Amino acid sequence: MKKYSSILVGILFLNMSLTAQQKNNCPLIPFPQSIEKVKAVFELTDKTSIIYEEELAEEAYFLQKELLNHNSIAVSVGENKSSALSQNQIVIKFLPKKKKNTLIRQEFYSLKMNNKEVIIEAETHKGIFYGIISFIQLARLAEKNKNNMIQLECWNIEDEPVYAWRGLMLDESRHFFGKEKVKQLLDWMAMYKLNRFHWHLTDTPGWRIEIKGYPKLAYIGGIGNNTQPYMKAEFYTQEEIKEIIQYAKERNIEVIPEIDMPGHAAAANRAYPEFSGGGSERYPDFTFNPGKDSVYTFLTHVLKEVDALFPSQIIHLGGDEVHFGNENWKSDKNVQALMEKENLTELKEVENYFLKRMADSVMAMNNKIAAWDEVAESNLPTDKTIVFFWRHDKPSQLQKAVDKGFPVVLCPRIPLYFDFIQDASHKQGRTWNGDFSSIDKVYAFNHKNIPVIYPQHSNILGIQANIWTEMIATQQRLDFMSFPRIAALAEAAWTEDRNKNFDNFNTRLKEHLKLYQKNNIYYYDPFSSQNTCEPVR
Repeated sequence: MKKYSSILVGILFLNMSLTAQQKNNCPLIPFPQSIEKVKAVFELTDKTSIIYEEELAEEAYFLQKELLNHNSIAVSVGENKSSALSQNQIVIKFLPKKKKNTLIRQEFYSLKMNNKEVIIEAETHKGIFYGIISFIQLARLAEKNKNNMIQLECWNIEDEPVYAWRGLMLDESRHFFGKEKVKQLLDWMAMYKLNRFHWHLTDTPGWRIEIKGYPKLAYIGGIGNNTQPYMKAEFYTQEEIKEIIQYAKERNIEVIPEIDMPGHAAAANRAYPEFSGGGSERYPDFTFNPGKDSVYTFLTHVLKEVDALFPSQIIHLGGDEVHFGNENWKSDKNVQALMEKENLTELKEVENYFLKRMADSVMAMNNKIAAWDEVAESNLPTDKTIVFFWRHDKPSQLQKAVDKGFPVVLCPRIPLYFDFIQDASHKQGRTWNGDFSSIDKVYAFNHKNIPVIYPQHSNILGIQANIWTEMIATQQRLDFMSFPRIAALAEAAWTEDRNKNFDNFNTRLKEHLKLYQKNNIYYYDPFSSQNTCEPVR
């Protein structure tokens, strides 16, 4: 009897597995929370029309543009003024208004398809956008036939993300890539429903943003990079910054600028040495001088111009690794005078004093402060400060942050630093005691993976991958280190654990590799590594 019971259970599990596999053959990344296959085919052609509610014109025209750009299919667009159903249309509309006091699902969407129409519904503009993105992705992954038609398998989807913050950081201080590459990266972020672009614009190698009140920051501070110290100045003008921000906005992406301080300041100090706090033998001119009032005036002006450019109302102040280059503070007369005046006994207290003054400037501009996890040791206001946990080997920093009640974005080196290698055979990137950020580790990441005790109401905003570029000097290598890990990041940030399956993700990923090929992305192929050799730089 036991034998037959075992067989019966085995068959049951097999059937469940097959059912799940059938359900999971949808090619979308990230995988939706609820999905049902419909036995129908929707024909996307030049005769397809997009019908939209009045408030959704921007979204409708974005869909039209993307279908033309990627599928070479020119659909018509029109406002929905009739309830009559026509053949072959895409309907974009808001869900009926809910009763008062009902929580609005900010990023929820519904996508329903049959042979006659596609209906995209949501409660918000954000939700509508993600429904559109899912449809665009389905269209891009399908092949056009000889009749200039794309036949799409039909799905019923209800979907929303696990994490509100789904981010990617790009360091352009160490190597500068330019606005067209940034736009391409934003395109893929939108494709994968990532919604925060953290832009690391200043550091020791170069200052990459025009500040009109202090022009030498760009023209002198922008000279050089991590591998070519005398490279001509490279930076973004304020007009280019505005252009990129608008481009990101159209893709539902907020751009978070980072102006690193009080450390990592050597590029600024090359331009304006009067604001330098010195450094150490290894890191000369590494810091701003926290003992000079003129420094705070200078940096406040910088931040005012940054604030005027970036509508996110979050400015990242860095605040990391100050101890690398604060050796000169011990003997600097201005710093020593400050310590005596404010009764500061340690250099860490000086660092916190500096950050508090600059945070006050940021908050006076109605912005929130973002900073790396060193700031968890400060007394900055928890309702105005976002902590970015990056030191995976120091979970105590995360514990401090959540215990104090700081909102937190998780971006630990392992596995969310994309400058770390992704395969043991790779030689050019970073490792941590032999460990690295393989695609399976990125995919499996969850805040529960980190050994801390979360308070009942801990405010984990989400996750983010960081692309530091000390060892990424070319666009080819940037592609190689970003793709396809960006797809794994997307599913880790969006999809509930119960709906994740790495084997199934790999099946879907193989189809996405074809998209990378079409778009000249030099990706790492985790299935056949010989297809794309590791770039040296």
